[in-house]
Amino acid sequence: MSCMRWAAFGAMLLGTTGCCSWEKFSFRAQSPKENEPVAQSPRLVRDLAVPYNMLPVRIEAIGLVTGLRGTGSDPAPSPQRAVLLGEMQTRGVEAPNRILQLPSTSLVLVRGILRPGIQKGDRFDIEVRVPAACETTSLRGGRLLECRMRELAVLGGRGHEGHVLGLAKGPILVDPAAESGKDRVMAARGRVLGGGVAMKSRPLGLRLRSEHQSVFNSSRIATAINRRFHTFDRGVKVGVAEAQTDQFVRLHVHPRYKDSIDRYVRVLRAVIIRESARERADRVARLKCQLLDPATAAEAALQLEAIGVEGVKALMAGIESPDPEVRFHAAESLAYFDRREAARPLAEAARNQPAFRVFALSALSVIEDFAAYDALREMLSLPSAETRYGAFRALWVMNRNDALVRGEQLGDFSYHVLDVGGPPMIHVTRNRRPELVVFGPDQQLVTPFAFNAGNRIMVTSLPSGEVSVAKFAVGESDQQRIVSTRIDEVIRAIAELGGTYPDVVQALQEAKESRALHGRFEIDALPEAGRRYERSPDNLAGPVAQDDGAGDNLFAEVDAQDRRRRQEGGSEEGDDSEHRLDSDEMAGHPESRQGFLGRMFWWR
Repeated sequence: MSCMRWAAFGAMLLGTTGCCSWEKFSFRAQSPKENEPVAQSPRLVRDLAVPYNMLPVRIEAIGLVTGLRGTGSDPAPSPQRAVLLGEMQTRGVEAPNRILQLPSTSLVLVRGILRPGIQKGDRFDIEVRVPAACETTSLRGGRLLECRMRELAVLGGRGHEGHVLGLAKGPILVDPAAESGKDRVMAARGRVLGGGVAMKSRPLGLRLRSEHQSVFNSSRIATAINRRFHTFDRGVKVGVAEAQTDQFVRLHVHPRYKDSIDRYVRVLRAVIIRESARERADRVARLKCQLLDPATAAEAALQLEAIGVEGVKALMAGIESPDPEVRFHAAESLAYFDRREAARPLAEAARNQPAFRVFALSALSVIEDFAAYDALREMLSLPSAETRYGAFRALWVMNRNDALVRGEQLGDFSYHVLDVGGPPMIHVTRNRRPELVVFGPDQQLVTPFAFNAGNRIMVTSLPSGEVSVAKFAVGESDQQRIVSTRIDEVIRAIAELGGTYPDVVQALQEAKESRALHGRFEIDALPEAGRRYERSPDNLAGPVAQDDGAGDNLFAEVDAQDRRRRQEGGSEEGDDSEHRLDSDEMAGHPESRQGFLGRMFWWR
């Protein structure tokens, strides 16, 4: 009878608890902390770890510029001069002091920024400036000789040099509008586009939070990530995450995200540590509902992307939403699954929504399908300068050997003439890659005109209606080319006479200022992140910034992490926290922008 009573009691419990787990009725051993609440185990990778090595690293050097047209100077005795003399002697330069006395040379300070995830051999921009005490008036027409760049830090009141992390050299691009006599500060500064070469790769990683640091946790983070992402090493399938210590998980970049490093890290951190098939199905259903709400669409799409192919069906429902914000977030995630259905909503966002444009173009570039290619090609003829140039950049990243965007190498720059419709436009870059793009092949210069292309080349219109491109250099015979007023022929003549990319940019700038250039002349017309998308009044939420990480403020967390390490005085393998750009420098530096240059296309 007693057994029957117990059986009835058990049946009553099961009837009242329904589908509840037996864990609720498990008995635990008594302990002094019995009455304390039991913390739930973290679910997502970001609950356990923060990104590591995601801030730019500044490297510096003292360099020598040659080829100046009497605007250089002999540097005064200083630590910088001593460093430069030592470098020249190391390289076996004869009579270095006499070389520094020439008016065609100048000592310069050289700086570069190594972006997160940069690999050995990748290129980066170089900033060059004349020291304040130097008498050099202009760097126009100069060329930086090769110099070795290091990370510098001041510790204990003394300067310390790190290992050689980059090499720098190349022609210097000075702002064409800067005049030596009137604007010495700007004339004494310049950039060498893509002039730096990284000598060492910067590994990405995840650093476990102090309360979760253990071999067990680092191992299960790596396991969870590798279930979702893998690459191939000499034909062998390998995961992208490697648990190296109880505090650090090293990450390898998946090829599909190579131009979107910050998104890659955000997706990895949205990977769930462990869940059953039933739990995953329930979570996908829940995220699908959240995806259709504009207020939660960004985070829901990110988590569905982190889930993998099981999340694709829910994302496909999102691109059918009547809300443009929902369509965009769903399509952006689908693009990284290489789904052609994402091309149409992404093209719509790039055309009509400035807040989404940079991300939409970035996503279109990873879709290996003609639907994305055709959408980008159509944008090349739009009136918007940033949309059509952004589309060109996306096509180049998609397939740099495609006949439409391949172009050719003229001297030290890449030259592209696009036979497309739309208003005539010429675009030049001042970041990452010396590149000139002509939208419309038959553009003509408006006569009369006379302008310079650097220190040695002059371009003038002739009474006959033709154009003279002449080079005058000391110690060389004069050279001249007679061409038509077609801009393409003038550019080619300048390059044929030895003109560099800075020379061509100066010529186009002066042509525009003298009204000889009929079409638009644009410099770095790239879509930017940080714009706000204004939701319609019908939506529940108000305006929202599109680069806020959907509640996952990646860079703010990295900053906090680095501050903690500096305060603790700790150092780890690969730690780059000793020498950082401050927030103002990062905001103003092109490498740190989260736009097409900073977020998507690290030119390689």
